[in-house]
Amino acid sequence: HVFLGDLVGYGPDPEWVLQMVMRLCESGDLAVLGNHDAAALGRVASQRPAEFRITRQATMAAPPGAVFEQVNDFHKWQDWSPWAKLDPNAKATFEGADQGEGAAFAWAGNSDIGEGRMTITESEPDSRVGIRPEFLKPWTATNQVALTLAAVAEGTEVTWAMDGNNNFVAKVFTVFMNMDQMIGKDFETKAD
Repeated sequence: HVFLGDLVGYGPDPEWVLQMVMRLCESGDLAVLGNHDAAALGRVASQRPAEFRITRQATMAAPPGAVFEQVNDFHKWQDWSPWAKLDPNAKATFEGADQGEGAAFAWAGNSDIGEGRMTITESEPDSRVGIRPEFLKPWTATNQVALTLAAVAEGTEVTWAMDGNNNFVAKVFTVFMNMDQMIGKDFETKAD
């Protein structure tokens, strides 16, 4: 629902109205627009966490070494990354090492994938790959991603975690969008 007009500052209990607006915004059921509402939105956004962490786990029917080969080499990401499928005509460039620490991948594509760069910052054979994604468009952000691999009876348990900071604009964005669901669904797709 989107309400145009002022919701806050009226009535005998404006604090109660603000609390209700905050709950509805957090649930994703309400967006508010209006000059008093902008102040309320700023207040809601300022109370959002300064940092975020998104994690997903999946079990792959392959040994850790085989999974590691796929995630430690950006050239192979094009075979399984759902983002590659969103824009098959995206420009992709590779720099640095062929794989492992120092390998870098840059992309520029349509509005679905934007523009950015990823660099492998850590590479522990068969157990962990650390990546620094730098998003340039449609927004700028630099985060940290860790892909952790663990042998299990069914193959390899992969934990994909992304950590980052929320600036004020990102905090406002999280009032209307659930980042865990938005980014998490991409992680889940990658795990298939």
